[in-house]
Amino acid sequence: MGTGLSARCFVYADKEREQMRKTVWITGGARGIGAAAVRAFAQDGWRVAFSYRSRTREAEALAAETGALAIQADMTARDAVQACLGRIHEAIGPLGALVCNAGVAQQKMFCDLTDADWDFVMDGNLRSAFYAIQAALPDLVHDKDGAIVTVSSVWGVAGASCESLYAASKAGLIGLTKSLAHELGLSGIRVNCVAPGVIDTEMNAMHDAGTLAGLAEESDLGRLGAPEEVARAIRWLCSDEASFVTGQVLGVTGGFVI
Repeated sequence: MGTGLSARCFVYADKEREQMRKTVWITGGARGIGAAAVRAFAQDGWRVAFSYRSRTREAEALAAETGALAIQADMTARDAVQACLGRIHEAIGPLGALVCNAGVAQQKMFCDLTDADWDFVMDGNLRSAFYAIQAALPDLVHDKDGAIVTVSSVWGVAGASCESLYAASKAGLIGLTKSLAHELGLSGIRVNCVAPGVIDTEMNAMHDAGTLAGLAEESDLGRLGAPEEVARAIRWLCSDEASFVTGQVLGVTGGFVI
């Protein structure tokens, strides 16, 4: 009889642990920092959903690897964002955390920027976060708990020549993060930001080897960062270990900017 009771206790404990597992939605999750974040959260026992724009083959492979839910969606279209959240609710439940990682990059002289350039970068980096956060808030407010992490950039902190538009959009994410931390704190929602330095991702493949080597030398650690290093910082900010951390910009830069 004692053995049966013990077995039932283990079953109940397993059910409680399952109920306690949180769901995270990672935007822009098919590659780079986003894909590393999908792996990090999945390894930590979270239920993971990620959205992606066009990298279907990579997204399907990542979903098969991690058990995450992959959803193709245009994060710059409000209807598509809401539909994405609906899929998440149907498949794995309400959100406990949101990671706004979807983004685009562009290098161009400021005098050469066009209206189309402005819309492309601001939509990809800021509007996408605006829509995702508004969609996620009802879940988080309902539970009086949860975390939002935006992914900015060291250029959003320090600025960069020929990347003024990109830097402006990423600085906008920092302002959004700080403002929402004030606005949502009493609802139990923490809002933080990571500002990666030069990370070894496909997005930085626009730079030639000499430029990347020079950027690595400017880091105090003398190297480029890895996507997994940023992903661990994101996961920590969403965890209970960061329960009293909000409104912060965490630089994952190897000392590129201090």
